Amino acid sequence: MADRVTVIGWDGSPLTSAARSALSAATLVAGAGHHLALPEIPPAAERVRLGSVDLAARRIAGHRGTAVVLADGDPGFFGVVRTLRAPQYGLEVEVVPAVSSVAAAFARAGMPWDDAHVVVAHSRTLRRAVNVCRAHPKVAVLTSPGAGPTELALLLDGVHRTFVICEELGTEREQVTVLTSDKVADHAWRDPNVVIVIGGAAATQGGGWLMGRDPGAVRGWGLPDHAYGGDLRTGESAGLRAAQLARLGPRTGDLVWDIGCGAGALAVEAARFGAAVIAVDEDPAACARTEAAARHSGVQVQTVAGRAPHVLERLPEPDVVRVGGGGAAVVAACVDRRPERIVAHATTRDEAEAIGAVLADGGYAVECALLQSVDLDPGAWTERDRTVVFLLSGHRSAPSP
Repeated sequence: MADRVTVIGWDGSPLTSAARSALSAATLVAGAGHHLALPEIPPAAERVRLGSVDLAARRIAGHRGTAVVLADGDPGFFGVVRTLRAPQYGLEVEVVPAVSSVAAAFARAGMPWDDAHVVVAHSRTLRRAVNVCRAHPKVAVLTSPGAGPTELALLLDGVHRTFVICEELGTEREQVTVLTSDKVADHAWRDPNVVIVIGGAAATQGGGWLMGRDPGAVRGWGLPDHAYGGDLRTGESAGLRAAQLARLGPRTGDLVWDIGCGAGALAVEAARFGAAVIAVDEDPAACARTEAAARHSGVQVQTVAGRAPHVLERLPEPDVVRVGGGGAAVVAACVDRRPERIVAHATTRDEAEAIGAVLADGGYAVECALLQSVDLDPGAWTERDRTVVFLLSGHRSAPSP
């Protein structure tokens, strides 16, 4: 039985001496069709087309002989190494690395990538990959059939981005195309490809110490209004906002609706957690203040001017929703879209009971708390302001990713 497998990364360059040596001794070779056509594969070796890595791993574990797996790019970066190292197969894995397809794509584009996010898009993760593209100004997407450049562009409807599409990297048919996102769906694209999605006003500054977005100079959340570049006139306390964020739990890959965004404080803070955010308000001036707050904080927020609940019909599906205005009617419209979590607040018990009933009727587990916030002057320890509000939250079981 095989207890050792050599995984060879292939980036289109000539195979190294170590890779050629491993292949020459192989009695089983697994890989994609273009890998299995390489002249270095011994004619007598069993050839396994690599579709399901789990199935291939079982074949390898049961093989009597020497096994080799060929994979595009660096097989340890979103590649087959993770599956082959699973304990149930009992395989010892040796890796001959190559340049990852993501690194190659950025090299072809002539761009640094230490400030980029990298995501994998397939049928189960496409929507979350798109949300990362909404939230961050530089994202590399490892695509798959049915979750490629066209699908990414269509789901980004309303968000302008530039796509750098790298097809069949490392092969004679390699092609790099640069298009705006509204033109991508007009073309047919070859697999495999890597898509670099770039855009948005918030530019990252690579600090040379952390891959991805620098966390920035602002520390904390539930911050006072002046942290967003001025008097934002939010109409709600920072404490209430912090409690809402704690119950929403926005994270990378999520899409947050902030309905009745006011001046954008909560929308900006949700974006600082890495979530994609659509901020909705019937007042265009509120949308403008939200956009200014996002620019000040260096995050991406999409604003939509319109009255809820009607304006919500054309928005993409949310993961979590904050209802900052509109009461039970708006909450009911959000319940119909089945987000994982919804938070709202009310100033009277009657309004709180109405919102709670809508959440419960929609199948959500409901929590309600009466919050009192007292703002004190620490110099004289006298009360400056007091607010009392009902905080309601509803949650349901998370859907499969």
